[in-house]
Amino acid sequence: MPRKKGKTISFDAMVKFFMQNYDIPTKKDVEKLMAKLDRLENLIQQSELGANNARAHYSRRKTALTAVDIVLDTIKNSNQGLGFVEIQAKTGFEEKKIRNIIFRLNKTGKIKRKQRGIYIAA
Repeated sequence: MPRKKGKTISFDAMVKFFMQNYDIPTKKDVEKLMAKLDRLENLIQQSELGANNARAHYSRRKTALTAVDIVLDTIKNSNQGLGFVEIQAKTGFEEKKIRNIIFRLNKTGKIKRKQRGIYIAA
């Protein structure tokens, strides 16, 4: 008795089988990944804009300002004084740089310590 021939497997079914078994990403998977990467890039750019906002404000001036001038202006523009974290958020400078600047400004008498961690212009 001759054996019956089964259904022939389509090429698309074979490709799908191999893609699933060997974890090969589909076009849809790649598009999802690209959308996630775009969202991450947008978030990174927005966070950089916040940090660079103070620098951009000062870069429009004709004269070159130093980091000390930027921190001093930031402190002068606040009414109640600023803490270390607020200064860091507004200027975007690193922690060590701000600590050194605050130390020098305090030593030269350009700023005063209102209370621990809060600085005001002298």
